[in-house]
Amino acid sequence: QVQLVESGGGLVQAGGSLRLSCAASGSTSSMKTMGWYRQAPGKQRELVASIRPGDITTYADSVKGRFTIVRDNTKIAVYLQMNSLKPEDTAVYYCNYLSVGETRPYWGQGTQVTVSS
Repeated sequence: QVQLVESGGGLVQAGGSLRLSCAASGSTSSMKTMGWYRQAPGKQRELVASIRPGDITTYADSVKGRFTIVRDNTKIAVYLQMNSLKPEDTAVYYCNYLSVGETRPYWGQGTQVTVSS
C-alpha cells in the first residue's frame, strides 16, 4: 500500500501561481511514475503532468510552458508548479503513483484549485 498526501491547492486570480505538493509513504518503490491529474465538474479526469524514471516528463498540451513537474526522491514527493493560471485550470487535482511493472495506481484524496477571472 502507498499513501499519498496532497497539499497546496486554493483560490487564485487568473495569471497567478500555485504549487501543489504530494508526498508518498508506505510500500514505495524506487522505480515509479508520479504525476498529477485533474477533474473539472462534468468532465473526465485528465493527465496534467507526469514524471517517470530518468526524470522524463510528460505534459498535457494545455499546460505546456506554464506548469512544471519535479520530484524529490529523498522525500518521495512530487511537486507541480503552476504559473499563469487560467480559469479553465479550475479543477480538483489528484496525485497519482504507479510503480514500474505494476498495473494498480494509487491516488491522493485530491486538492481543489480554483482560478477566478
